[in-house]
Amino acid sequence: MEHWEATTGSPEETRDLGRLLGEFAVAGLVVLLNGDLGAGKTCFAQGVASGLEVSAASPVTSPSYTLLNIHHGRLPLYHFDLYRLSQVDDLTDLGYDDFAEGDGLTLVEWADRMTGVLVASVDVFIEHLSEHQRKLSFKALDDRGRDLLSQLARTAWLGDKPM
Repeated sequence: MEHWEATTGSPEETRDLGRLLGEFAVAGLVVLLNGDLGAGKTCFAQGVASGLEVSAASPVTSPSYTLLNIHHGRLPLYHFDLYRLSQVDDLTDLGYDDFAEGDGLTLVEWADRMTGVLVASVDVFIEHLSEHQRKLSFKALDDRGRDLLSQLARTAWLGDKPM
């Protein structure tokens, strides 16, 4: 599956969808996460961490000045947040190449700030529809991404609620 969309009606549902992605995640998965300020990127990332069984003692937040946070769970979560950067020419200095497609899941918030191409499995765009409603558009970029989207679609978001 190349493309898949889901609509969530609350922050909890956005987290639930992220949790499902985390539960289905395999080592080496790279997720690029984009959307306007307040769209729900960090909320989704919190769900991914939950699905990876990251301890609540290691909360996923939108870091003020840290560009990378590492959270340990079933798989490590390498959470890059590029918000504070106006543009990024190269993530090598941040150690991106050491983490991407490695032993964990790499999640990059504000990935559209990268001027170059990132190797990735899934591109996710979160659109703010109303106060609580969000549309999440997923695009698979490799075989891992296609497998993940097929699993998410089979989970059947009937009535926009996870089954």
